[in-house]
Amino acid sequence: MQHDLIAQARTWLAEDPDPETRDELGALIEAGDTDELAARFAGTLQFGTAGLRGELGAGPMRMNRSVVIRAAAGLAAYLQAQGQDGGLVVIGYDARYKSEDFARDTAAVMTGAGLRAAVLPRPLPTPVLAYAIRHLGAVAGVEVTASHNPPRDNGYKVYLGDGSQIVPPADGEIAAAIAAVGPLADVVRPEDGWETLGEEVLEAYLARTDAVLAPGSPRTARTVYTAMHGVGTSVLTAAFERAGFPAPVLVTEQAEPDPAFPTVAFPNPEEPGAMDLAFATARRAAPDLIVANDPDADRCAVAVPDTSVEGGWRMLRGDEVGALLAAHLVERGVSGVFAESIVSSSLLGRIAEKAGLGYEETLTGFKWIARVDGLRYGYEEALGYCVDPGGVRDKDGITAALLVVELASVLKEQGRTLLDLLDDLALAHGLHATDQLSVRVEDLTVIADAMARLREQPPTALAGLAVTSAEDLSRGTASLPPTDGLRYQLEGARVIVRPSGTEPKLKCYLEVVVPVADAASLPAARARSAELLAGIKRDLAAAAGI
Repeated sequence: MQHDLIAQARTWLAEDPDPETRDELGALIEAGDTDELAARFAGTLQFGTAGLRGELGAGPMRMNRSVVIRAAAGLAAYLQAQGQDGGLVVIGYDARYKSEDFARDTAAVMTGAGLRAAVLPRPLPTPVLAYAIRHLGAVAGVEVTASHNPPRDNGYKVYLGDGSQIVPPADGEIAAAIAAVGPLADVVRPEDGWETLGEEVLEAYLARTDAVLAPGSPRTARTVYTAMHGVGTSVLTAAFERAGFPAPVLVTEQAEPDPAFPTVAFPNPEEPGAMDLAFATARRAAPDLIVANDPDADRCAVAVPDTSVEGGWRMLRGDEVGALLAAHLVERGVSGVFAESIVSSSLLGRIAEKAGLGYEETLTGFKWIARVDGLRYGYEEALGYCVDPGGVRDKDGITAALLVVELASVLKEQGRTLLDLLDDLALAHGLHATDQLSVRVEDLTVIADAMARLREQPPTALAGLAVTSAEDLSRGTASLPPTDGLRYQLEGARVIVRPSGTEPKLKCYLEVVVPVADAASLPAARARSAELLAGIKRDLAAAAGI
């Protein structure tokens, strides 16, 4: 067994084109570190609907140039099998470790396979890549990013020519093509022959961002902005300048790309502590709101002044921002379909129904939301918003930021705030309060065991609310394809439990709906919703054994 493992590692080492990972793997072989080698060679990183994502390092269970070259070769073979030989593949990348190398390798493989390749001019937000696919008439796109994962991770996200991320069966077919790739020496990788795009594609994207705003709308709200050490600053500030918003006050410690993410444990605005520097900057600058992007700028977080919380600033939940943007678009008189994932708040459906607009629920992920027919607006509770589906068929943290600052400006002119509008929505539709129980694990069997336990012994009540229905989403529903998840309807509440598709996490999404008679009843409704959410969280954790 040990001999086979060393032999397997030596075979991989002989093919590895990267001196850095060659040295790393050579040292592990030399040291006879069979535990680490066993972890690196336990299988291969699985290519799925999120593409690839994993920790950087040598071996087939890590993200490295060998794995990326195989992925690119498999994608090229898939595209050729679909009759796309000679088609254009556009490639973008963020500022993480190895991202530019992975983008260049992908361009080389595509060129060597007889496809045309074009690489974005520098590290840019993921939505710029998603826009460029359709703008340039590409047959596919690749974005090298691990989004908001830890610093040692990277990833590989694949889009097809419609500009949206891959879904089944394409992911399985691409995975099969990757598995069929032979020795790396047989993958043709020329030194040049692909195009490096100029700033024109970014200019075209920025010109499109103006279209999300209403002509002549107020542009007065002042913001503090953080890019979370990612690639958002230059694009967002350019978009704000074009739109005529006041220049945002930057969180200087996090404004420039830095793959080490030195000021945050996890570069995700939702993680505890990630927004502390933004809050400190806001206490000095006294803006109307804080806007944050994640490192590849496809997500948008918003915080608002709130004297009732410690520090005076409160992060809005993704569901709150999702409802605010929906209400703003309704007020502007838009038409079309509003869509969200099943884990997001049911408030969007209420808003759409009252406005006479279409509404659809999809599985988790913008790969599903972006495919809704007639989509005008889509959102997901994890800070993702698609406000210009005609331009970007994916979540876009830049255009979402523009739209939320426009809304804040409109309200500011009326002497009102985003919190006032949230109160209005609670009065009109009931208080929809959401929370999440999220458990990060080292051992993935913890997640499998929790799902099995809930399937075998589903709870009959949570926080004293009777469970009125329990659905196993792995069987599919009348409107949804199968997915690994469980959905419980309760009297005045809803719970969904699912493993994360991109991180080693079990995620439980909770929502309670509390009727509100009048404005004076709002504090009591909030207290009741907080009590119910805490009780559901406690009882669900016990039922799942987590």
